[in-house]
Amino acid sequence: MKQTRGIFFLFAFLLTGTLLHSQEPATHYVPPSDNLVLQKIAGWQDCKFGLMMHWGTYSQWGIVESWSICPEDEGWTQRRGPYSSSYTSYLKAYQDLQKSFNPTAFNPTKWATAAREAGMKYVVFTTKHHDGFCMFDTKQTDYRITSPACPFSSNPRSNVAKEVFDAFRKENFLIGAYFSKPDWHHENYWWPYFPPKDRNVNYDPKKYPARWNAYKDFTYRQIEELMTGYGKMDILWLDGGWVRPLSSVDRSVDWQKDIRYDQDIDMPKIAAMARSHQPGLIVVDRSVGGEFENYTTPEQQVPGQPLPYPWETCMTMGNSWSYVPKDHYKSTTQLVQLLVKIVSRGGNFLLNVGPSPEGDWDDTAYVRLKEMGSWLKVNGEAIYNNKPLAPYSSGRNIFFTRSKDSATQYAIYLGEEKAGEEKTGAGKAVPVKEIVLPAELAIEGLSPASKSRITLLGSKGNLKWKQEGNKIWISIPKSLQNKVAGEHALVFRIGS
Repeated sequence: MKQTRGIFFLFAFLLTGTLLHSQEPATHYVPPSDNLVLQKIAGWQDCKFGLMMHWGTYSQWGIVESWSICPEDEGWTQRRGPYSSSYTSYLKAYQDLQKSFNPTAFNPTKWATAAREAGMKYVVFTTKHHDGFCMFDTKQTDYRITSPACPFSSNPRSNVAKEVFDAFRKENFLIGAYFSKPDWHHENYWWPYFPPKDRNVNYDPKKYPARWNAYKDFTYRQIEELMTGYGKMDILWLDGGWVRPLSSVDRSVDWQKDIRYDQDIDMPKIAAMARSHQPGLIVVDRSVGGEFENYTTPEQQVPGQPLPYPWETCMTMGNSWSYVPKDHYKSTTQLVQLLVKIVSRGGNFLLNVGPSPEGDWDDTAYVRLKEMGSWLKVNGEAIYNNKPLAPYSSGRNIFFTRSKDSATQYAIYLGEEKAGEEKTGAGKAVPVKEIVLPAELAIEGLSPASKSRITLLGSKGNLKWKQEGNKIWISIPKSLQNKVAGEHALVFRIGS
């Protein structure tokens, strides 16, 4: 997912090694016709904040997920380490990681508790990435965590995806299964007869239809396993947008230029099957557009304006989707302010954390989530169950949301920041943005009813205010002036 349509995006975070390397938001959204799907999307939009996890055998090497076995000459596909001089030896060593993967610290209840306390409401977990290694007990391949070849297979929690989904479901999360449509381990995607040249299927499916149909059946059966053996599912999050009908390819998009073959996976059949088992299921066929991309997923970016369809920003907490030792994590202030900007544009924030080879998160991830949760406990009413409010922002520091009935408006003030310090789990000091309020604060673009009350969430009492043209002026009490009034962002509530 290495792309952006610059016209849509004000805030770009193109971080080295962080992209999902495939998708761009589709420009032809088709609203679902199924009322159950529409209801599920509406409930998902109210969640606002979710957790994503990329996890697989690659965590043992601390490298990018899957992409180092892809023979493309891009920054994120570079092979490193003792096997890197030969593609064949590297691929074998990579696939042999299955034989040493033993995440004995895996405790999904710990993750679910931390995510709930952070204020997250849904989870999307990688059941299979492009490399084909399955984090669930599929019966379609031995390249899975429950295979006897994997030492973790003897662990009572070896069916990792099921354990994750069950733990998060107990915390009332919506459950999403990430699934890669391309499978670089499967002989009917990368046929061993031909060497792979890039991320795409390495033979012409039109020339070898029996082989492609076998691959379609394999994909169908794996998704059916997830839809029937893993409890209630809310989201099927499909990655690998180059697996698509050739007629849907957009040659103006850089990563789609090299799609030579029709890789139609038969999404109508897959979606119909999935929804027969999971009524109302949200299907996210990323970047393909049309009736099976029920919401779009701008990656590592925040749109500069609301989009005319449901969407979520998927973004990494660190610099990588997968676990990398000593990764650089965004500060709590960055994360809170990203959440504010995303919600003000009508989107959801899907924040990724990559578990370690031992099966836990970095301490810093727990710290960040705890601090985000503390902020949301005070200010969450400005985030959850809300809608965008035009003009969406005032200057660069104030962002707007509103209640669904428009009775309450929120002005979220990022403020002029004063550098302080906070401690990460590793004991390293990083900047924190402490907000000091002026004696009077101007907010442009709002015109509340004359009898509206304005309060600062987390503080007592009403604030005096006045309207001048399309701008309101809020008087800040002396007790809050010239001192730290809060961290990350402050919320002014405007209503009756």
